[in-house]
Amino acid sequence: MNVDPSTPAAGRLLPDTNDWPHAPGAVVLRLETTASRLGAHDGAWWPRSRHLAAELPALITAVAESVGPIQRVGLDAAAWDEVPGRMIVDDRVVHIDWFPVGDDTVILTRGDHDHFLLLVVPPDTDPAAAQAAMAAAVLAGASDSARQIFVKTGITSAA
Repeated sequence: MNVDPSTPAAGRLLPDTNDWPHAPGAVVLRLETTASRLGAHDGAWWPRSRHLAAELPALITAVAESVGPIQRVGLDAAAWDEVPGRMIVDDRVVHIDWFPVGDDTVILTRGDHDHFLLLVVPPDTDPAAAQAAMAAAVLAGASDSARQIFVKTGITSAA
């Protein structure tokens, strides 16, 4: 099978375990395990807090290691504390766009048209429910919205 080098690396960044990192700066992230990117989400992220300046740099660094530099982030500002217009991450400027969409997702943009949609699991979520939601988000070909995933896993949405 030939894999386009511009697609994200197959595999996941988060092991199937409940022993997830809780240290400051640790990122809890899963990316779709296929290069096809046919599902509604390309991955899932479980931030430890609503403090964007503390959480976003580790996410951007982790994703960039798999897919390349991230230039923009789109999110719902109402779900976060103090959203800046841009941040410097790994010596790169990352622009942050915010919209009042309330859809429990974040969009990471690499290049001009390559977007990665991540489900955002609320920080206070029970670990078992968070793991179930993250696994559902990365199923190849899955079409459930963030709200549908949260209903199925018993998570109360942040929106």
